Amino acid sequence: MTEYKLEITLQEWMKAPSAYHLVDIRDAAAYSYGHVPGAEHLPLEQLKANLPQLEEGKRLLLCCEDGSLSREEAAKLTASGYCAASFAPGYSGWLRDRMRHESVRAADIEKSIRKKFHRQLWSKFAKAIQTYELVKPGDSIAVCISGGKDSMLMAKLFQELKHHNKFPFEVKFLVMDPGYSPANREIIEQNLKILNIPAHVFESSIFESVFHVEKSPCYLCARMRRGYLYKEAQKLGCNKIALGHHFDDVIETTLMGMLFGGQVQTMMPKLHSTNHPGMELIRPMYFIREEDIKHWRDYNDLYFLQCACKFTENCNACAETGNATGSKRQETKQLIRQLKQDSPQVEYNIFHAMENINLGTALAWKDADGVHSFLDYYDKSAPNMSDATEK
Repeated sequence: MTEYKLEITLQEWMKAPSAYHLVDIRDAAAYSYGHVPGAEHLPLEQLKANLPQLEEGKRLLLCCEDGSLSREEAAKLTASGYCAASFAPGYSGWLRDRMRHESVRAADIEKSIRKKFHRQLWSKFAKAIQTYELVKPGDSIAVCISGGKDSMLMAKLFQELKHHNKFPFEVKFLVMDPGYSPANREIIEQNLKILNIPAHVFESSIFESVFHVEKSPCYLCARMRRGYLYKEAQKLGCNKIALGHHFDDVIETTLMGMLFGGQVQTMMPKLHSTNHPGMELIRPMYFIREEDIKHWRDYNDLYFLQCACKFTENCNACAETGNATGSKRQETKQLIRQLKQDSPQVEYNIFHAMENINLGTALAWKDADGVHSFLDYYDKSAPNMSDATEK
């Protein structure tokens, strides 16, 4: 009986890629965010029931994030008589190798923002800044970069804004390492180099602090990260931090609040910090669609990690259980896709609904003075609280 290696290195695969049927077993979100070119997507939970038909002489090669999960599954399939192996470096290992051979091509990427994606990206970035007065003369803004496609694009857009220089303001690019694995940190640093973004990197131990938290660790991590970013931005003399949330984030958050949180609220374009006096948070990508960010990424042949978390594999698995915030966002994304089939403008309707709230038809609402009921004003303001159907 022929014995096969359980793991295939990057070099072995590159010598004869046609000898393997490469299958990415990560979840759909991770695969769509970035994958090895030519890899078929077959999520782990569907793998055994839908094993691909292999051409003669080919081996089934499984790919996960870092090679650990794929090795385990390849061993199980091999024990069951299948000709399977693990792609040892995983997607992140393949990506790191690819970046080591990248040439600096920031000029072409910047040109794509000014030319090809001017309407989809630059114009909408400028519109949000103008509409919500996000950048003012004398501001010093810390552009916070997580390492994903959204924050990396935001950094390039701010560089473009500085080139216009219509009024004096300062921009500083800020990257926090909350405990990234060396592999993930290398990918972030390589992307900063490719994009020519001079970032200030500082470290914290947030990942270790939340690793053993069972309930909503991602939420706690996000809250802690924001606090660290505010503090570091203040040290650098900044009065604002900029985050890379886009239009789709706004819509999904609004809908999630209604469906899963029982409240009507949205992700605001700017906020005063309650714990860091004098600091503001701004979201200048408020009008930019995620599909346009992906198009920019793919057009420029860029690759980013979906989640630079040290425990990426655990995060992906967690999101599939139905207990994580991530799974609720995925459910909401799917719901919006279904609604769009009959109502293509549904996302814009959700957005505009938050601009057209009629307190006269609300059962209750909250403000700085507390909770108010329509009964508190019903007899005093009867003309303003008539049934909407009467109009």
